[in-house]
Formats: sequence, C-alpha cells, structure tokens
Amino acid sequence: MARVLVTNDDGVHATGILALATALARAGHDVTVAAPLDDRSGSGAALGPGHASGLKVERLTLDGLDDVPVFGLDGPPGMCVMAAHLGAFGERPEIIASGINLGGNTGRSILFSGTVGAALAAANFGLRGVAISQSLADPWRIETGAAYGVAAVDWALRHPTGSVLNVNVPNLPLEEIRGVRSGRLAPFGVVRTVLEGEVDGHLLLTLKETDEELDADTDTSLVNAGFVSVNALVGPRAVDPDDAVEALGDVQAAGRGGSGERVVNPR
Repeated sequence: MARVLVTNDDGVHATGILALATALARAGHDVTVAAPLDDRSGSGAALGPGHASGLKVERLTLDGLDDVPVFGLDGPPGMCVMAAHLGAFGERPEIIASGINLGGNTGRSILFSGTVGAALAAANFGLRGVAISQSLADPWRIETGAAYGVAAVDWALRHPTGSVLNVNVPNLPLEEIRGVRSGRLAPFGVVRTVLEGEVDGHLLLTLKETDEELDADTDTSLVNAGFVSVNALVGPRAVDPDDAVEALGDVQAAGRGGSGERVVNPR
C-alpha cells in the first residue's frame, strides 16, 4: 500500500473527492486529502500567488473519513500537489490521485483541466499521478468512478515515477461498462466554451455540449459509447528546436543594423 494524496479542482467538499478518498482508504492506502477550499475548475497546473502572500490552509474533516487528514487550501490543485511534495501535510506522498471530477476531461482541452493539471504537476515533482473524471448525469454513479480510480492508482504504483494516467469513466453502473480502451485525444472535449457576448464589462462565457461527430477511436467517443477511456500523458518536455536557434539569433544581428551598436537584452 502507498501514501496517496487525493486532490481535485471542484473543491475539497465536492462529492467526487470524498468518494475517491473513501475508496482508496478502504483499499488500504495511507490517504491524505488536500484540495482547494473552493471551485478551481479550469486552473490547469497553475500554482497561484501563494509565493508572495502565503497560503491559507484549513484543517477539515470529511464524512466517514475520521482517520484521514484533510486540508483545504486557498489555491489551485497544482499548489496542493507542490505543498505535499514539500512536506506540508506530512511525509511526501508516493502518488497523487486527482478527482473524481464532476464531468469528463477528454480531448485536447485537458490542457486546461485542474484535475489533469494536478496529475501532471505530480510528474513534474517526481511523483506518479492519476486523474479520474466521470461523465455527469442524474443519478451520478460515483461508485463506478471510484472503483476505476483505485485500479488506476494500483497501475501507476507499478510504473516508474513520472507516470501519469488520465481516466474517463462513463456514468454507468459498473456492470454496464463495456470495457476499457485507450483512445487518441479528440480535437475537443465533451463540452466547448462559447462566447455569448458582453454585458456591463463582463464577457459571458457558457459551456455547451459538443454536437460534432467524432471518430470512434477518440477518447470522447469511447466514453460516449460506454467505454472507460485511459491515456498515458507526458508533461512539458524540451524538443529539438530545429532552425529556431538560428532564426532568433538573427534578431541581434538585425538590431545592430551594421552600425556596430550593441543591443542590450532586456532583463
């Protein structure tokens, strides 16, 4: 069994985090919960301004988890992960379990997901990370997502540090899940942001369900078809910049303009 930090971006009091933490504790893991005090959806792997002003933290309790330490932070989930990495909540965790998110995180829009961002932050700090999201419907079959969350943690613990798994679960009873597939990232997720206009200096942004038909092998389509979608993710990494070094090097030469004057790089 392992030391698991459970976080999310829906907030420390969200239904999904309670379900995931409960399932992991029942599976025998040493669980600590540290998550935002409020909803930080869409925060990606952001840390927030805690470096400058300090980070408000509250010791809390969650129903049925009397033996599990619970912390609420005034910051996004990425900051919760960094604080855990630094030892803010006790011994450094071995793995970050982020979720269960209220709604899917599929397609390229996972770039903006605080749920997925927390798992990628884990890899950045030399930890393992899993992100678990479940499609939203009434009733929300959260026990299904919790079961796959435990399995995802077990998978990650058998793999090297830096491993990240993004798991998306249909909102179905466990016995109705059609299977588990690895699909390529769709061009967009299950919802898209739409600009409705501007009123009194406020941009009106709404989320609308995607109505475009996607290829059957994409993660979004797989979840819609009743499959659990899994993707192994890789965080930021350097790639060969090809001719960018030469192209940007021309800037200084052009700035001198043949006059012999030096261009001072701004700091």
